[in-house]
Amino acid sequence: MAPAPQQPAPSETIITDASSENNNVTITGKIYTRVRLATKSDLSHIYQLFYQIHVYHNYTHLYKATESSLANLLFNENPLPLFYGPSVLLLEVSPTPFHEPKNTTNEGFKPVLTTFDLKFPVVEGQVEEFRSKYDDKSDAYIAGYAFFYANYSCFNDKPGFYFESLYFRESYRKLGMGKLLFGTVSSIAADNGFVSVDGIVAVWNKKSYDFYINMGVEIFDEFRYGKLHGENLQKYADKGKIEEETC
Repeated sequence: MAPAPQQPAPSETIITDASSENNNVTITGKIYTRVRLATKSDLSHIYQLFYQIHVYHNYTHLYKATESSLANLLFNENPLPLFYGPSVLLLEVSPTPFHEPKNTTNEGFKPVLTTFDLKFPVVEGQVEEFRSKYDDKSDAYIAGYAFFYANYSCFNDKPGFYFESLYFRESYRKLGMGKLLFGTVSSIAADNGFVSVDGIVAVWNKKSYDFYINMGVEIFDEFRYGKLHGENLQKYADKGKIEEETC
């Protein structure tokens, strides 16, 4: 049994993906989407979504982030060039069309607007909790995210992207939006001189595995993911100093 998750501070109350009878919007026929770069106003939503992916993988006991730590990570006062540092794309949904953005000069990325035909109704069960704060459109809701950043390899003379995670709230799965979000990240890479989009593909999740294969991802079976962390990493803390003292 995994250890119980740490309780968040009152200002960072965790929102689970449960619907409320008195707090929902049902979308039928068409659903309108907007993919855009996250801004600091999205911080509370990102914090909730990062927690929810930990719930999905049964890793809540490993979730150490706070809104403050995420702000330092994602919205540093002295950021790296666009897309080189930690970057989050958010996918928003709405029952009504999004307007073409008037000005994205400061963001460096023009939001991608798309429409999906729905085969079944979609219920937004957390209207207030996930209402977008990006602009004055009051019927836009955060559905999911993609998290990525630049990585480097001695095999290439240019950076690629490390695709850290892709997540959608339960109501917005199986609608084709994953293709839109992953495809947008891949387009950013291709259009800006990055040489690849790398990431971990869970072999136990066949739907996820097949999704990435269908998106063109090549799987390298001869390599395995390795990670030095926790106590094993801390064994190396001040190792050089200790060795000097024992010489």
